[in-house]
Amino acid sequence: MPSPNRDAARVVTSVVKPGAEPFAFDGDEVGFLLSHGFTGSPASMVPWGRHLAARGHTVRVPRLPGHGTTWQDMNRTRWTDWYGELSAALDELRDRCEHVVVAGLSMGGCLALRLAEKRPDDVDALALVNPALGVRRFDVKLVPVLQWIVPSMPGIGNDVKKEGVDEIGYDRTPLKALASQLTMWKDVRSGLDRVQCPVLLFRSEDDHVVDTTTLDLLRAGLAGSVVEHVSLIDSFHVATLDHDAPLIFQRTDAFVAEHVLGREHGPADA
Repeated sequence: MPSPNRDAARVVTSVVKPGAEPFAFDGDEVGFLLSHGFTGSPASMVPWGRHLAARGHTVRVPRLPGHGTTWQDMNRTRWTDWYGELSAALDELRDRCEHVVVAGLSMGGCLALRLAEKRPDDVDALALVNPALGVRRFDVKLVPVLQWIVPSMPGIGNDVKKEGVDEIGYDRTPLKALASQLTMWKDVRSGLDRVQCPVLLFRSEDDHVVDTTTLDLLRAGLAGSVVEHVSLIDSFHVATLDHDAPLIFQRTDAFVAEHVLGREHGPADA
């Protein structure tokens, strides 16, 4: 579906940072749409995408509008732009694939949930890594007012336990964009009961960005869905680049084999 605010995204013309480019691979009829998080970039999801491509699957890792350039660019985009980019990628995958799995990190998990709510026939499963639907931080609750006073506040990027890793995100958090994300959170929370597909949920035990608020919301809102919960004990928020990344990849392979493709995940799938 086209984004209502697509024109706002088109005015963003800054050069994309090296390593923040989108990733695509055309493979078999099992498609994977992977979404990075708020102020992040495709760099956080490309290793997962390469893993899936090596298994022969079709993969899309879009760069969400306003990301991978400057935080000022992002402040000119809104959640409808980010969602519109993912929805267009889902259209493309549905045109070529029999099955489509949507995975998301942090805000990407929220966007993935909205796709499952609004397009249940197009999403066969979700894999969510430290998804964000709300936080308890007091300063975040003030953002709807703060956005009109200051343009940004300190960033939240690179919460990674593993040394030498860079998700190529921003060192500042653009507040107009953040205020828009808060609006999206409310929208998605209100529709969790519409998620029909199986959900694989990864949660880092030591996450400095997203607290347990989202976990509680998902447990209540997805009570009628098949939900598998995996704890990550050796990673911080950006777990797709952290020590537990291989576990995320392997558990997702097994989950999709069982719940989407209807087969056991054995040695041939390893």
